[in-house]
Amino acid sequence: MQCSKCRRDAVIFQRYSGLHLCEQHFNRDFEAKAKRAIREHRWIRSGDTVAVALSGGKDSSAVLFFLHRLLHERRDVRLMAITVDEGIGGYRDPDQARAIADRIGVPWVTASFREEYGVTLDEIVGRKGTGLSCSYCGVLRRALMNRVAREEGVTKFAYGFNLDDEAQSVLMNVLRGDPYRLTRPAREVAGLVPRIKPFMYIPEREVALYAFLHVEGFDLAGCPYAVGALRRDVRGLLDDYTYHHPATKYSLVNLGETLRNPERPQEEGIRVCERCGEPCGKVCRVCQVLDEVRGL
Repeated sequence: MQCSKCRRDAVIFQRYSGLHLCEQHFNRDFEAKAKRAIREHRWIRSGDTVAVALSGGKDSSAVLFFLHRLLHERRDVRLMAITVDEGIGGYRDPDQARAIADRIGVPWVTASFREEYGVTLDEIVGRKGTGLSCSYCGVLRRALMNRVAREEGVTKFAYGFNLDDEAQSVLMNVLRGDPYRLTRPAREVAGLVPRIKPFMYIPEREVALYAFLHVEGFDLAGCPYAVGALRRDVRGLLDDYTYHHPATKYSLVNLGETLRNPERPQEEGIRVCERCGEPCGKVCRVCQVLDEVRGL
């Protein structure tokens, strides 16, 4: 297929937009979305030190490349990468992450569960089993990342979370019945380095393509302990539904953003329609539907 914007060969088809895009126009579209997310949330400002949580996978490698492209000419913003070694045999070699950072030209630091906590994730799973492995890992990894970031003077922590990740998180909170996480507003907390997510409006498959086009040596392997995690079940459910309803993930992310916004407009209460005299919302849908079907 040819690109919808020129005559070059397309490298991707966006089902939600109906566009075939060549490599050049895909890159423009991809980076425009990431820049817009940064601009709308005011995530990067003069004087910031931005650290990428670099696992060595496609998402974090792609966000490191993108931010380096975006910021490398700015003298008022510093970019670096931080990698945490959880201690999972055969998975996430820190040297692989370091090689990616070196090729892009970004300073890199690392820390490990073994050095910080005296135990690896493999050892934790050996003692506690795999049932809560993701919960244990997430808590310990975030705490260690945050401590290292503070020591390095980091003011913003960039994660490679993509549209799929964000939509899955919203749906997981719905399925758990967790109103606190659904409505908790994003605000700065003393001692906690703020997180930014430049790819939160970009589908995972597009992040993967961007990584393939620009980054060498990233890891595609999944965590061996994530087999029974709720996220995996939600991912399958959401992907199946989105195949028939392409805008679903965007709708979920927008829902999550709206619920977390403390300044979101409140819905008007029930009123009485001036035409039919029946109770209704802001607009009387009965009168509206009748007008439509009658061709008025």
